[in-house]
Amino acid sequence: MLYLLDFQVEYGPTMTQKDLFSVWSKEAATALNAKKAGVVVDLWKCVGERRVIAIVNVDSPDTLDQILFTLPIMKAMGQYVNVKLTFAPA
Repeated sequence: MLYLLDFQVEYGPTMTQKDLFSVWSKEAATALNAKKAGVVVDLWKCVGERRVIAIVNVDSPDTLDQILFTLPIMKAMGQYVNVKLTFAPA
């Protein structure tokens, strides 16, 4: 099943930009590994924004839910990450 994920990332008042970039770097490594594994079909970072768009291929909504909640960025600062999800039927 293909899904379009649109991540908008904010950060709280106690987090510095350096802290954000540290988490973002871990997230990028995870996303690139998922791309190599075929879970992430494609991935784009929007220039000038804290926004990432991804197309993912997973077997079920439950699998996608599990993946999303284990992402480094969600573990570190999930309350500041807004994910819009669109299902792309085959």
